[in-house]
Amino acid sequence: MNILPGQINGHNDLLEKKHRRDYQYLENKLTDDGHDTEELVRKIKALQVAIPSWALGTGGTRFGRFPGGGEPRNLEEKIGDIGTLHKLNRSSGAISLHIPWDIPDDPKAILDLAKDNDLVFDAVNSNTFQDQPRQAHSYKFGSLAHTEEAIRDRSIAHNLEVIKYGELLGSKSLTVWLADGTCFPGQQNFRKAFMRTLESLQEIYAGLPHDWKMLIEYKPYEPNFYSTVIQDWGSSHLLAGKLGNRAFSLVDLGHHLPNTNIEQIVALLIMEGKLGGFHFNDSKYGDDDLTVGSIKPYQLFLVFNELVEGIENPALSNPTPAWMIDASHNVKDPLEDLLQSVEAIKIAYARALLVKQHELEEAREQNDVVKAQELLQNAFRTDVRPLVAEARLRSTGALDPVGMFRELAIRQQLITERGHKTISTGL
Repeated sequence: MNILPGQINGHNDLLEKKHRRDYQYLENKLTDDGHDTEELVRKIKALQVAIPSWALGTGGTRFGRFPGGGEPRNLEEKIGDIGTLHKLNRSSGAISLHIPWDIPDDPKAILDLAKDNDLVFDAVNSNTFQDQPRQAHSYKFGSLAHTEEAIRDRSIAHNLEVIKYGELLGSKSLTVWLADGTCFPGQQNFRKAFMRTLESLQEIYAGLPHDWKMLIEYKPYEPNFYSTVIQDWGSSHLLAGKLGNRAFSLVDLGHHLPNTNIEQIVALLIMEGKLGGFHFNDSKYGDDDLTVGSIKPYQLFLVFNELVEGIENPALSNPTPAWMIDASHNVKDPLEDLLQSVEAIKIAYARALLVKQHELEEAREQNDVVKAQELLQNAFRTDVRPLVAEARLRSTGALDPVGMFRELAIRQQLITERGHKTISTGL
């Protein structure tokens, strides 16, 4: 859908008076507290969060899926939807493809379309957890870790093919998530499965362009519920270390057991220079793939506190991670949900920028637990929404992206254009 600048300006004109009042109040407060609001706005504007091509349709569960209508029918329409998001929030300027769900038939035309929508291509993602039509070898019992060499070879070839598509689109990284594992004790030799995975990844790594990264994702369970080959950050980090300096761990917020201290994991991976990327979502019980920040906003803030401290610390050398949303829902409009998720990420980032890291470190060294907690919670309790909105306004985005999405009746227009029965590719 083509959103005209005049439409955004008209929307902002109605809200700007209140925004100016809210922003002025916050600016005065932050300035009195020693913050450079212009620098804060600059950093918030710069943060871009990639949208995965598979998140634009209504998600589902093992029990059912309820499409909401107007879902994108092909990659071209998915790019158009992400372009719409980016026009509204000016923070969704990248798309992450999952192959073979979204294979570009004409890479040059797809690249041109992305440029027309002011988008670039983020990491490309392989899929060896799902058998495809006419696939000769099944992934039922694994892929890169499979006991049969022919299936491992097929999995390796698929990842190398994904890299080739990524090169054509200007991507610079490959994300590998494996479902390989077991459902029952005795089903697999743990050590052999891990070594087969390493050997397979080594072949893929050898085919990685010199300026690319490999991001290795981990998950404790599902679809296998007794064991997973790459089950935690330790196994991911172990593989990345054995592969080389262009291999990194990727943290998905939902891929942890309940009550896991994710911020500690982030800190240690940054310390080792091995945090390659982030998949944002939220959860109550497990890998729920809920809207970012909807359940555990304080944890999200604490994660960003480690990210800000680690990335801006000159003594550390971790590259800037790749940011991506990885969520899928059955009950929400997926575009509205993505707008909410990006906003939650920017808010958590803005709050983390307010943490006085020097004072926090002093409190830690003096074992002043109360002072450390006060510094964190003062930043977390600050309503930074006017700051995030100002960054968006200065980037020609909408002051209220979800509100404008509804004002323009974008979902209704997509249903009119595409129909009620369209179902997007992906899970």
